[in-house]
Amino acid sequence: MENERLWTKDFISVSLSGFFVFLVFYTLMATLPIFVIDNLGQKESSVGLVITAFLIASVLIRPFAGIWLDTIGRRKILIFSLIFFTVTTFLYPFVQNFALLLILRFAQGIVFGLGTTATGTIVAEIVPAKRRGEGMSYYGSSMILAMVFGPYLGITMMNKFSFTSLFLVCGIFAVIAFIFAMNIAIPKQVITEKTRIKASQLIERSALPVSITASMIAFGYSGVISFITLYAKELGFVEVASFFFIIYAIAILASRPFTGKLFDRRGANTIVYPGIVLFAIGLLVLSFSTIPSIFLLSAVLVGLGYGSIVPSFQTLAINNAAPVKRGMATATFFMFFDIGMGLGSYILGIVSAKTTFHSMYVISAIVVLLTTVFYYMLHDRKQKSVAIYEKKAA
Repeated sequence: MENERLWTKDFISVSLSGFFVFLVFYTLMATLPIFVIDNLGQKESSVGLVITAFLIASVLIRPFAGIWLDTIGRRKILIFSLIFFTVTTFLYPFVQNFALLLILRFAQGIVFGLGTTATGTIVAEIVPAKRRGEGMSYYGSSMILAMVFGPYLGITMMNKFSFTSLFLVCGIFAVIAFIFAMNIAIPKQVITEKTRIKASQLIERSALPVSITASMIAFGYSGVISFITLYAKELGFVEVASFFFIIYAIAILASRPFTGKLFDRRGANTIVYPGIVLFAIGLLVLSFSTIPSIFLLSAVLVGLGYGSIVPSFQTLAINNAAPVKRGMATATFFMFFDIGMGLGSYILGIVSAKTTFHSMYVISAIVVLLTTVFYYMLHDRKQKSVAIYEKKAA
């Protein structure tokens, strides 16, 4: 295993391309709400539509992205998506009204869904099969880093410069993502009539069990990503809130060298079950935070738990699919993950409004803990049955 190189030019290029795409995503996510209110004169209630339009487009395109990746080709879809991702990013300075912004967000959500599905599929093919868990884990770190640096960079630029300057910098990041993508030597795809997939098959069935389970994890995490700032403000931890995701990211990055290798050497269960429990405990600690140190401790637990589960689930979804259907498997995984995130943001938002943030995070923890049951019933039990059958047949 050690002789199979992971850190190749292609792996580094696809990881950096993904990093800059997500850097644009998180920079805009942190700053567009202010742009909508201050520059477009909209009310706070309209801010959610900016995220919803993007998310709906991303969810709708995922199944088609999987089909196109497996039938048209990885390189063509990747290059096409990043060209238009760059174009849509450079259009933000010209937005003068809210309706135009929603159209632009929907359009960018489509190419974002295409591009991220493409890179997720390509990285799974570039890394050695025996080190796929480790490779997907490290690739996921690029998204974590973007989640930390994006909001920080965006808010800093927004305060010191104009939104036009901010959007232009995001456009440059998109160009850099495209340049790195052009540098990837994507494994050759042989597309024949046998490997072509009918357009009616929008979901890869082999990836469904893990994808459905992952949607529950995304549901639980949506309460963190969507409401942590408001929760911190309610607790009087406004200044501490900025450190939450930094500590969260450090916890994830510190665990990556170990979790990926454990996945490859000892199997997914070694990571998944402890990860789910840690994530649930982190949400419970967050719900009972009364002092800043407890609040930040929850960031460590959430980072260690959630950060190890997601790449593990994504790897399982890809491993369960035939090589010619890895694009569809990746698309299926991301589609259900996005659905879980979207439903979570909406439902948990209602819960927090009707009750308290404390109750909301307790409910999130319960949902996450229930994931162990779904994971066992939908995936683990089936895998054990197959292993027993193969052992008897041998």
